[in-house]
Amino acid sequence: MATRKFGAILVDLGYLTEDQVWDVVEQQKQTSGTLFGEVALQMGLVTPAQITEALAEQCGMPVVNLAETTIPPKVLELVPQTMAELYKIMPVSLRNDVLTVAMAEPQNLGALDDLRNFLGYDVRGAVASQTDVMKAIEKYYSASKEESIEDVIQQMEAEFDGSGKRSKAYDIGSEDELANSTPIRKLLNMVLLLAIKDKASDIHLEPFEEEFKIRVKADGVLYEMVPPPRHLANAIVSRVKVMANLDIAERRLPQDGRIELSVGGNPVDLRVSVLPTMFGESVVMRVLDRTVVQLDLNKIGMDTTTLSRFRQFLQTPNGIVLVTGPTGSGKTTTLYSALNELNDIETKIITTEDPIEYDISGLVQVPVNNEIGVTFANVLRAILRHDPDVILVGEIRDFETAEIAIQSALTGHLVFSTLHTNDAPATITRLRDMGVPPFMITATVEAILAQRLVRRICSDCRTEFEPSDELLMELQLPIQQARKYRFYYGRGCSRCNNGGYKGRCGLYELMGVTDDIRDMISSNASTDELRNLARSQGMTTLRESGLKQIFDGVTTIDEVVRETVMEDVD
Repeated sequence: MATRKFGAILVDLGYLTEDQVWDVVEQQKQTSGTLFGEVALQMGLVTPAQITEALAEQCGMPVVNLAETTIPPKVLELVPQTMAELYKIMPVSLRNDVLTVAMAEPQNLGALDDLRNFLGYDVRGAVASQTDVMKAIEKYYSASKEESIEDVIQQMEAEFDGSGKRSKAYDIGSEDELANSTPIRKLLNMVLLLAIKDKASDIHLEPFEEEFKIRVKADGVLYEMVPPPRHLANAIVSRVKVMANLDIAERRLPQDGRIELSVGGNPVDLRVSVLPTMFGESVVMRVLDRTVVQLDLNKIGMDTTTLSRFRQFLQTPNGIVLVTGPTGSGKTTTLYSALNELNDIETKIITTEDPIEYDISGLVQVPVNNEIGVTFANVLRAILRHDPDVILVGEIRDFETAEIAIQSALTGHLVFSTLHTNDAPATITRLRDMGVPPFMITATVEAILAQRLVRRICSDCRTEFEPSDELLMELQLPIQQARKYRFYYGRGCSRCNNGGYKGRCGLYELMGVTDDIRDMISSNASTDELRNLARSQGMTTLRESGLKQIFDGVTTIDEVVRETVMEDVD
């Protein structure tokens, strides 16, 4: 059902006149992305209480005054502090298995679905101001220590004996019942929400003979959480499968699914992959949070010179632009950022990916499904009949896909794709190995961008230090030259979980395919010869890009040495 306009509700309630609504609308145009109510509030035309009342009217929910409401401890225990903060909610009451929560953002109806899924109760919304919700969270949760994963696991061990049996509430013979039990829900909710809060990229649940590990990947490195009891592994995996709408009775076959969440008003997708192993089912959840990834070329960390050259290649009318690097090096983010820049009403952009990672308005996106024959090559053939200007092929994996991508470029399309190679010059050798003739490479490939991701030093605990000669020798720089620069590392603090790093930045190597390089490709030159020529024409290598980030105090020597190799220079 269509919701009524917020301005019209404020007029009906007698808080604004028609003329004032138009004044607010005009002011709103000047502040793109600001909500009507916020603008009216800034202009001093309404009070926070009036905004809350209008929101409740718009969403069909009651208003709750948290300052005058007493919240029972049992109700408080149902919603962990992390969940309350992320969703901007406050649990208010529980009657007949219906949990009422006060919401600072009642228009985020997806949050209610998430809470039903997480908590196992029918959840109803009420409206309170953001200030009141945050004050209530501080008041009620600060009194009690925030529950940790260790606390939940201790509760589980107290409730269940070594065989996984529990004396009261439900029949352990039913795995479905155990998977939906409160302790299992609570543990998994906490793992998911902490991972999303820490901007993790993957969550791993791994069964072994004697233990069940939970590991979370953040900034490209795996961290282990406190392991839950081994005998509850099946119940935890079954709970994930229930949330992802997978078959919990099937344990012999790999399964794939997805969990859609709306955390703090932002859509978060969890891609779930279940793999049968020797000791049970292993689960990996890829966290796709669009608020973490900035799809903007200005924000991916490319230096100004490389970025300026890369943008020139984006404007070529036809040809192939390749982005290379290992899995998890940010290739997809770079390509999406490029497409975002090209995405306008005059340009038809079609992508084919496996899977589609980010849903972008204005792009026609086609998922690959190898099981039914929907391969990159088959989709690419069909795409050409849809009159595209720009095509993104998720990955060139074989000669067939490479050949059709090249045909697309030859017929006037700009094609973007990825390859798994160590650096930009090695990509030419990889294409040759696939069986692509040199004349096809020289006719179509315009640029190759190789990239890596290195961890950023945490800004809160960044400390200058004097590296040893041995450490400097790893950079293969003359010691005296290196001593001119300052070097930093992260000491470790609460902000970075004592790891010394927070966030990541990119290292980039952009090789434009010039006429000289085309001549070398035609004469079957080696990777080293291509690299030396590209460097003489101004290409910055991955290692050189890393050195700049070290000297700028962005990352450490260890990170750059780990992610790049020093090339021999003639």
